[in-house]
Amino acid sequence: MATTRLEERLLTSLGKLRAAPIRFEAVNDVPKGGVLCALPAILALGLLRHSQQSFALPAGYYPLETIFLSVALLALARVGSLEALRYEPPGEWGKLLGLDRIPEVRTLRAKLDLLCEETKAVREWMEAQPESAGTLYIDGHVRVYNGKLTELPRRYVARQRLCLRGTTDYWINAMDGQPFFAVTQAADPGLLKTLEEHIVPKLLAKVPGQPRLPALDAQRYQARFTMIFDRAGYSPEFFAERWKQRIAVITYHKFPEGQWAEEEFSPCPVRLISGEEVELAVTATTNKEASPPAGREA
Repeated sequence: MATTRLEERLLTSLGKLRAAPIRFEAVNDVPKGGVLCALPAILALGLLRHSQQSFALPAGYYPLETIFLSVALLALARVGSLEALRYEPPGEWGKLLGLDRIPEVRTLRAKLDLLCEETKAVREWMEAQPESAGTLYIDGHVRVYNGKLTELPRRYVARQRLCLRGTTDYWINAMDGQPFFAVTQAADPGLLKTLEEHIVPKLLAKVPGQPRLPALDAQRYQARFTMIFDRAGYSPEFFAERWKQRIAVITYHKFPEGQWAEEEFSPCPVRLISGEEVELAVTATTNKEASPPAGREA
């Protein structure tokens, strides 16, 4: 099982050692050792830049950094899931991490559950980029369940064009794809119900840079933030309730009839998240209002 550092494991279990030291050893050959060539790149991209400040794990044999590195290196080696780690040589992967073995599947899952709890890392990027935090994309994704422990409801999986058992994950991301949080629904009540009961209350409490009440009163069309989702969330009643909270909504019309008159629109320059500026046609009412801070216009 490649558990060769017995003294360090014993000291960790007794609380005498907070984490095992990283110690690389000279070896002749390590399977999939080529993933280490990508290590400088993933570190430059910030994989461990804020790990100590934004995340914490209780004392244990595996240091915090090895959990991040394990997931990154497994992804680079095309190991498709944590379950697939059961069929990988643990000792060989341990050599790549500077340990005796890579964490066992259950251990890795438990560590990731702790790390996935809400931390200040999310608020850090949102406060650093308030213009991105002001416009949030909400989308549902079906996660197929292949087990036999429970009879989950069937859902339509577009990529397979089948109705399969699974859960629905609602992802809330910024304009550039940075993650905010996710809501998992085993028995999915639908996007509207999930928005009303789970997503909107959390956004009101957590989105930074929301305009204060005097600013909202001064500008008729200014919003706290904007939610964007597909036509599954179309409901004029829901939109009216959200605007009472000064939350703007962008979605598709579920029952379109004809086209709007062209005179309803006028050209307006819009700067994309990439920095490119394009000209879009917007409604004249929105265009004539004084522009609020980026990401806050209804």
